[in-house]
Amino acid sequence: MYQSENIAKRVKLIAKANNVAIKDLLNKCGLNKNALSSMQCGGSIPRADNLAKIADYLGCSVDYLLGRTDDTELHQK
Repeated sequence: MYQSENIAKRVKLIAKANNVAIKDLLNKCGLNKNALSSMQCGGSIPRADNLAKIADYLGCSVDYLLGRTDDTELHQK
C-alpha cells in the first residue's frame, strides 16, 4: 500500500535535486498550496492525474513517486 507521507518525501527530494521550488511545482500542476502538506500529514494520496502532472513536471516516473522504484530516471518507449 502506498503512503502519502512517502510520496511527499519523494516529491520534495526530486524537486530539490532539480532546483524546483515546491510552490512553483504546485502552481504549474494546478494543485492547492496545501496539497503537499496534506500528504505529509498522512492525508489522501493524490489522484492519478495529479501524480502524473507532478511526475511530468519533475521529469520522473509515477512509479518513483509511489516508491515502486528508486530509479529517478524517466524511461520512455
